[in-house]
Amino acid sequence: MIDWQWRRFEDLDIHQLYEILRVRQEVFAVEQDCAYQDADGKDSCAWHLCGWSGRAPHPQLQAYLRVVDPGQKFDEPSIGRVLTAASARGTGLGRELMRRVLNELRSPFPDSAIRISAQQHLQKFYGEFGFIQCSEVYDEDGIPHIEMLRPPQSIG
Repeated sequence: MIDWQWRRFEDLDIHQLYEILRVRQEVFAVEQDCAYQDADGKDSCAWHLCGWSGRAPHPQLQAYLRVVDPGQKFDEPSIGRVLTAASARGTGLGRELMRRVLNELRSPFPDSAIRISAQQHLQKFYGEFGFIQCSEVYDEDGIPHIEMLRPPQSIG
């Protein structure tokens, strides 16, 4: 069973923040063998959607993403740092994560398009949620990426 939390940065406790940063490093730096600055200064101006399993004091992060506020990275709110923990892959949790964030975004950004900088190989996955490629392929930290946009009319 997954306990979902949709929180602003300042509402995360220190243990949650540590686990988020630990799992992001595990997935994006270690698994993908990619040296980059994960702590990019954008977490404090973002919503964080977390899927936890287990109980306190040591719940485990199974799924996560953040939504950076408009004007901080792109003109639109932008989804990033999307992950599922290795132990949760292939269970449908990534799709549940995306369904949940799109539902959550109805309140703070009801009339806004949503942008994502997606790893190119995930284009079909994000396309299932209404995202359309809107850039050429570009290199980000040694991984091919594309920008994708979800039009405002498909958010609600």
